[in-house]
Amino acid sequence: MDLSVVVAFIVGVLQGIFEWLPISSEGNITIYLRVIENLPATVAVQLSLFLHAGTALSAVLYYRGVIADVLRDVPDWRPTDPFARDTAELSFFAVATVVSGVVAIGSYVALSELVTGLGGGVFIAAIGVLLVATGLFQRLARDEGGTRTDPDLLDAVLVGLFQGFAVLPGVSRSGGTTSALLLRGHDGPSSFRLSFVLSIPAALGGALLGVVDDGLPALAPTTALVALVTSAVVGYLTIGALMRIVERVSFWLVCVVLGVLAVLGSTVFLV
Repeated sequence: MDLSVVVAFIVGVLQGIFEWLPISSEGNITIYLRVIENLPATVAVQLSLFLHAGTALSAVLYYRGVIADVLRDVPDWRPTDPFARDTAELSFFAVATVVSGVVAIGSYVALSELVTGLGGGVFIAAIGVLLVATGLFQRLARDEGGTRTDPDLLDAVLVGLFQGFAVLPGVSRSGGTTSALLLRGHDGPSSFRLSFVLSIPAALGGALLGVVDDGLPALAPTTALVALVTSAVVGYLTIGALMRIVERVSFWLVCVVLGVLAVLGSTVFLV
């Protein structure tokens, strides 16, 4: 696949920014690669998943203190009461990761069938519909939230389900998981923190899923390195500021608008 270093840099920047916004980084980057760079849909999806490895590194560095605290809870974990206050977050991350992994594999298999079976215009329209649905779900949860800070088993299962479905382009991982936690009565700060720490295994798993299925994206080593390093550096530099912005801006509406534009734009491929 002949992808220039400039395009690799662009998609790296987009991933480093979009990953922290509830607008589906995978969906929007897939649309960019498919429409602007004219890549096949299968390649665009694979590359958009591959880029998550870079932002996973960003999240590891940014949340290194939180990760260290969670790992320190491991010796105190007890199977008789896994969601005890001292180890609730450890159990939450473990259960949600397992659930999301199982759901993501099923979703990816369905996605692979859809990508090969749908025409270019229908595929873009499908991404647009999922973006609209994601935005409306975020609108539903916008005014919710409570005072909870400790997750339980039901939180882990629900968040794992939403995170697993986020392998589908157009479904925002951060938007879906954060909204689910808000609807369950968690406060805003803890919802964002739980969601973004959980993004680390999800991002690595998503990147690995594409590699296992189709092999490494057919990029020159320099191009692949540029894309990954750019997404990691931009992701680390923007995560703090963008998370503060997300708490104040109605990104559900941005998501809906992007979805509508994708649906309308898909007609170009259909005529």
